[in-house]
Amino acid sequence: MSPPAKKPVEDDEPFLAPRENPALFGQAEAETAVLEAWSSGRMPHAWLISGPKGVGKATLAHRMARFVLASGGEGDGLFGPPESLALDPNHPVFRRAASGGHADLRTVEIGINPRTGKLRTEIVADDVRELAGFFHMTAAEGGWRVAVIDAADDMNRTAANAVLKILEEPPPDALLLLVSHGPARLLPTIRSRCRKLVLRALAEEDVVRILRDGMPEIGEEEARLLARLSEGSPGRAIELARREGPALYRQLLAVLEGLPVLDIGAIGALGDKAAGRGADNESFETVAELLRGVLSRLVRAKATGEISAPDPAEAALLTRLIARGGLEPWADAIDAAEDLLRSADPQNLDRRQVLQTALLGLEAPARA
Repeated sequence: MSPPAKKPVEDDEPFLAPRENPALFGQAEAETAVLEAWSSGRMPHAWLISGPKGVGKATLAHRMARFVLASGGEGDGLFGPPESLALDPNHPVFRRAASGGHADLRTVEIGINPRTGKLRTEIVADDVRELAGFFHMTAAEGGWRVAVIDAADDMNRTAANAVLKILEEPPPDALLLLVSHGPARLLPTIRSRCRKLVLRALAEEDVVRILRDGMPEIGEEEARLLARLSEGSPGRAIELARREGPALYRQLLAVLEGLPVLDIGAIGALGDKAAGRGADNESFETVAELLRGVLSRLVRAKATGEISAPDPAEAALLTRLIARGGLEPWADAIDAAEDLLRSADPQNLDRRQVLQTALLGLEAPARA
């Protein structure tokens, strides 16, 4: 397999990468489903773990992997059925799995192309084919062999077909865990051969707890704003916190409050922050994500008449805007803005100009 991509969280940061994380919040229902399957003695050989980004899918997959590797055979243990998938971080299995040194565990991620030294854009067949040999080997520790594919959505067609071949002829005591942000993009034949496990967005309180435990410098009010902006995704909330998401969100709202006639100077200041000299790719992506969120909530409010916003200032903005223009003009303008934002990378467009054009396109429906 190719070398894995960089970890989503660095070692000196307060949040652990999924393979190192002993905690899982807000997914008790999913964990119970796994425990019941294990205790029944009929553990499915493949699980498709889906749900929004950042809600703990990869964390659950690694939690399942450690549990299975540490438990040995299926069914109830000496003291009855297990009540949790949790494993003590000091347990030898946990330590080896976290370090990537467990002989019966493989993780497949987007890797480095050995010819170019650059990160690939997809999981390729070479990353997956090694799993076939791995699964047909005798387990080094006499139990199960487990593989995590994170994320299955990243597989190209050839890699997906290689996984399908494994699923069609599953070896005994082998567990394949597929993490997916968008299972509809996977081959139907892959989906049909996996037990589905759908993770939900977390409650606001759970996201706030995760943020404040890992980033105690974040105040209660800001943590709640991040939880709402992330729509119950701790992973997204953490990224927004690192990327100055609350400040960018407030600056974006200040621009949008000018509708139907936007302040070019305010747009320029936001453009400088998101895509000006010295701004990194993440700044533009963050502003684009925040803008998508506001526009999505606007369309929903326009269609239903119900306002749901993460912040009182946005609620006031949406209340004013839904009284202007019809649903179709707003939907058309928002689609045009989305097309522009999406085109910024592939076409190497001036991102500052892209953002300005996307925002100015909202003036027409707001004038009606």
